[in-house]
This record gives sequence, C-alpha cells and structure tokens, in this order.
Amino acid sequence: MIILVLNCGSSSVKFQICRMPEYQVLVKGSISKIGYSDAAFKLQIKDHVQILETLPIYDHKSGINLILSTLTIREKSLGFVLTDLAAIGHRIVQGGEQCNDSLLITPAIIDYIESIKELAPLHNPHHLAGIDACAKLLPDIPQIAAFDNGFHMTLPRHAYLYALPLELTEKHKIRRYGFHGIAFRSMVAQAQKFLPNGYEAYRIVNMMLGSGTTANAVYYGKSIDVSTGFTPQEGLIQSTRAGDMDAAALLYLMKKENLTLSDADTLINKKSGWLGLSGMGNDMREIYEASLNGNQRAIDTIATVCHRFRKYIGAYAAEMGGLDLLLFSGGVGENAWYIREAVCTGLEFMGIALDPQKNRDLSGEGVISTTDTAVQILVVSANEEQIIAEDTFDILGHSD
Repeated sequence: MIILVLNCGSSSVKFQICRMPEYQVLVKGSISKIGYSDAAFKLQIKDHVQILETLPIYDHKSGINLILSTLTIREKSLGFVLTDLAAIGHRIVQGGEQCNDSLLITPAIIDYIESIKELAPLHNPHHLAGIDACAKLLPDIPQIAAFDNGFHMTLPRHAYLYALPLELTEKHKIRRYGFHGIAFRSMVAQAQKFLPNGYEAYRIVNMMLGSGTTANAVYYGKSIDVSTGFTPQEGLIQSTRAGDMDAAALLYLMKKENLTLSDADTLINKKSGWLGLSGMGNDMREIYEASLNGNQRAIDTIATVCHRFRKYIGAYAAEMGGLDLLLFSGGVGENAWYIREAVCTGLEFMGIALDPQKNRDLSGEGVISTTDTAVQILVVSANEEQIIAEDTFDILGHSD
C-alpha cells in the first residue's frame, strides 16, 4: 500500500510518500515559510534532492497544490503514479476531547475539526485546508486524521483541570490538552531498540526539544502529564513562545504598552522564547556560539531554558514516584549535546548520570548515560510521519 502523509504546521508542510507496511520512504519533502514571498520548497526522491527552490507560497492550500502537481509532473521518476495512492494520512494538532484515536475522515469529522478550530487557530485551519485540497485533487482516495493530543487523553482529571471557575472551563472546553503526542508515541517506540522490556514497564520523561518544545510524563505506558496545555504556548521555553509565566504580567504589559489582544498573542507566541531572551534569533546553534563568545544575553538564554527543562524533569519524576528513562528528541534534543549536558548536570541525586564523552560523541540515536546509573538516558529520533503512516495503514486494514 502506498500512502501520502501530510504534516501541516503553522507555517510549513512536511510530506512523505511511503510503501506500507514496511515503511519504505519513496518521496519526502517540505515547504517552509508559508505565507511569505521566499517560501522554501524541497523535494527528495529516494534520498536524492530533486528540487530545492525559493518561491512565493502564501497559504497551505497553494503549497499542497504545488506538492501534488509537482509529483504528477515527475511521475516517471517516482516509480509509481499518484493513482497508486491508497490513502492520505494527516496530522491534526487538536482533536478536542472527542477525537482520541486516529480516524477515517468523514464529513462529520471535518465538521467537528471545524467546530473546535478556535482551540488551535494556528494549526487546525491549515489541516482543514490540506484535507480540502486533497479531496479536490484526489477525490477518490480515503483520508485519515491522526490527532496530536490523542496520546494525552489518558491524563487524570487532576492533571488537566485549570483552577478557573469550573462553569467557565466546561462551557468553553478549557483544559490541558497537550501536544506533540504523535512525536511522543514515536519516541517510546524508538526507545524499544535499547530496552530489554516494552516501554510499558518504565516510568519515562520525554523531552521533545525542537523549535516547539514539550515535556511529557509516561507512567507505565500512559501519558499522565504534559507541559503544553490548552495551547502549545504553556510549559517549556520554546524558540518563540514564552512558556510558563504569570498571566498578570501579560495583562500588565498590555496596559503599559497599549497592546491589543492580537498584539499580546503575537508577543507570547512569536516574539518571546529563545528569540526574545537572546535578542538575536530563534536558532539555538547561533545562541550557543554567541554564548561561547561571552554574549551575556545568549548565556542567560541557555541557562534559563535549561533551568525550565530540569524543573519539569524533576516535577514529573516526583509525580511518578521515580524515573527509569529520560528520552531526548527533536532538533535540539538530538543535536545539541551542550543542552543535554546542561539539563542533566545537577540531577545525579535522582539517579541521572550522563556520560560526558558518550554525550558529546553521539551521532544519531543511542545511550548517553553511564553504565551504572539508575536512570537510562537515551537520544532517539522521533518520526511523526511513520506513526501517521502506520495508523493510516492499520485503519484501512489491508495491503497491496
């Protein structure tokens, strides 16, 4: 079975075409900086880059149209034709309280995603645009929705409630939803390669550290807490998101700076985080290089970010009554040895003992803890697209 996977972000689309059930990636690519005149389009066929160009792409529907039309034009080099596609799998950030599992997309499911799009205004409308574009260009191909918050629907009530008047939270569906759930599913699956038992036998803290960052507590197979909440804004300090803060501080700034609601939303979601702290950008590599050169804002940024990371690890270990596995993933989690080192330093009392040489030398996935530590520390590569492809294959229940 050949499956197209679409992963629409707030300003990007990642895509793969893969053969299932063996998960053989035939084509992959991405569009970044959607909404700008210098959007970047990348297409790889069997790991060979075929297209790498900059062009104006102003919305997600145009981007998906470009992807599908380009694939159609290049069918001879693909080894298959688009009519061979058996299904399309989509990542949907917000499924609300009703959609916990991956589902076949029907008109009722589309209406439901539409009804809750205010819960994820930067993502769900783009997911709907992707579904609509595929329905128009490939009308006979079934589409599957994989919900990013579904993994966290096992959170106990005390972990997802906010201390606002209950009547208001129930009326407006305000609760901790949590995100990066598909990535966390992939992380624990990838960790199996290094474990003698199934991941259900362990108390795990997942650290998905990329441009978006989320911490997650998995207690013997079930997600019981997550740092992102009603929106992805809450929790860890992210590349452009402020993370945890006193809500009254934002109200104070709105008054002092005459900010509108839209201004305030932009401030905490797009102008804060590593970008706001450092004043130089949201690329952790550049911030690290500046810190080595003595830039105080860069030094403070890394120290503040890692402080927040450590705090969540400690909190989740306390919540689970201990810790067996600490997993790092994401662009920063997989590649920034200096962040992993800073995060783990000082947690030896919890049984977390990083092997500095392993940590610095690691390329790809592997174990970076000492051999005698109580907590195993792993770096794993999360693959959301594989999880979406597997769910899509499982739902359709047949192969070529």
